[in-house]
Amino acid sequence: MTNYDIKEIQNLNIPKEKIFFNELMKNHTTFKIGGPAECFVKIENIGQLKEILKYTNVNNIPLNLIGNGSNILVLDSGIKGVVLKLEMQNIEIEKDIEKKKCDKIKVIADAGVKMNYFAQKLLQNNISGFEELAGIPGTIGGAIMMNAGAHGKEMKDIVSNVICMDYNGNTINLSNSELKFEYRKSILKNKEYIILQVEFILKKGKNEEIKALMDKYLTYRKERQPIEYPSAGSTFKRGKDFITAKLIDDAGLKGYTIGDAMVSKKHSGFIINKGNATAKDVLELVKYIQDKVYEKFGADYLVLTNLFNDQLDRFGTLNTTKQLIQNAIDMKPDLQLILNADDPFTSNM
Repeated sequence: MTNYDIKEIQNLNIPKEKIFFNELMKNHTTFKIGGPAECFVKIENIGQLKEILKYTNVNNIPLNLIGNGSNILVLDSGIKGVVLKLEMQNIEIEKDIEKKKCDKIKVIADAGVKMNYFAQKLLQNNISGFEELAGIPGTIGGAIMMNAGAHGKEMKDIVSNVICMDYNGNTINLSNSELKFEYRKSILKNKEYIILQVEFILKKGKNEEIKALMDKYLTYRKERQPIEYPSAGSTFKRGKDFITAKLIDDAGLKGYTIGDAMVSKKHSGFIINKGNATAKDVLELVKYIQDKVYEKFGADYLVLTNLFNDQLDRFGTLNTTKQLIQNAIDMKPDLQLILNADDPFTSNM
């Protein structure tokens, strides 16, 4: 990595009030955890994005993107380089939908649009098909990247195509089939593209029916998940032949605490921040859970999702989840940010 003066970013055509130095990432994540980003920038349009891409490429500056910060754990040591938050939040709804003979409705949303805001906008326009996903506290871009889902509905079921930009500033249009959606995964997880806009195919609906479904799913989430506490969503991957939370329960770990990080008493698949948890608290708790489950069941039943999987792809030396966690606890210098798709709160366990 070459040396760079991060302050030079202020010379770009980006409002000064949108550029922050040594910005604490705990202020930008739903976990309320994370050390300082060397530079944090809020982007409002494509022109600004292209400037940032060119600047970081030319100067070989690390670049990370976040959405709503609802599926990331930033280490206490913070993040080098630039952290970019896309604040493009336009929604375009097909005109004269009441006059259409067919039920299909095309809706285009910028990647920075929050999922719950998008759901409310659809409700106002009597558009159905998104109700199950309304409670996911991420952004459209993050939800697309990891094919977020809940209650049997996934993003892949309603997306027709996605407009992206590569890190050289070129625009690419990807169809649903080209996105190669899988369970909590898409081709976009390899980070080669930045999601700009998403085109949805939804349908006409009745306002009262849409609202009833949204309320039903939100109540379900409130009753079963600890949304009253800061978290990054479900911490462990759902198994094919086991219930993750039950394994943790059976290991006697419900409510177990390290520092201010705690296994939720409402849903053991979640680690929550009781107030002032650090990333190290969370990582040590994750390691403790894994060790205890292994001791009780004799196998590594739990595979980390949401927080950690993507890091395994980035660093070839981190061959196992446990090794990754230990490296993070030890604050290895090349390990700055732990994330998966950067955004959606996707558990439906």
